[in-house]
Amino acid sequence: MLDANWPDSWRNAFRIELRAEAIGLAWRGWPVLPGATPEQITAEGDDLTWRRPVPVHDDWRERVGSHAHEVASWFSDRTHSLLVATGTVLDAVEVDQELGKRAARLLRSIGHPAPIVAMPNGRWLFLTRPSEHLPAELAEQISVQWHGKGSYIPLPPSPFQHGVVHWRVKPEVCGWQLPPAAEVQDVLVRALADEHAPMLVESTAA
Repeated sequence: MLDANWPDSWRNAFRIELRAEAIGLAWRGWPVLPGATPEQITAEGDDLTWRRPVPVHDDWRERVGSHAHEVASWFSDRTHSLLVATGTVLDAVEVDQELGKRAARLLRSIGHPAPIVAMPNGRWLFLTRPSEHLPAELAEQISVQWHGKGSYIPLPPSPFQHGVVHWRVKPEVCGWQLPPAAEVQDVLVRALADEHAPMLVESTAA
């Protein structure tokens, strides 16, 4: 979160970093959008409903795919959260931290890393190529959320109320080549099964 006590030089540096990240992603073809920050929501008197960044523009769907020059203008005048629309260039599977750690270890063990984002609220995002569906094993989990067409996700270094979004695994590790959705989904299913295994053992023993 942007600290009101930060010197102006720090706040300006943070804004410049956000703008640079937004432009860089836009040049790579990622559908970047400006999002509200905690301070902007609080100023409107709706801070109790703030959970994560939301698009600044109501017509954000029509702005998906805007040129990098337009993206640069959005981030020039004020600090915004950095959002990316899902469903075209990329999708994301959102999970809790424990499942995220298990899946990340599995991805490392098989030598197929995927870009992973961690949010200050304890949620992790696994980025993939677009997908048509989510496996039933994941879809039936309340703690799992699929961000596909019509959704969006925050990317680093977007501010939250208690910290900033950061990379657990940067896209550079994958050479900016997003993994197939099925590959990451399969790993998440395996990680979920491992998570539930102790419960099954205890139930059998009883």
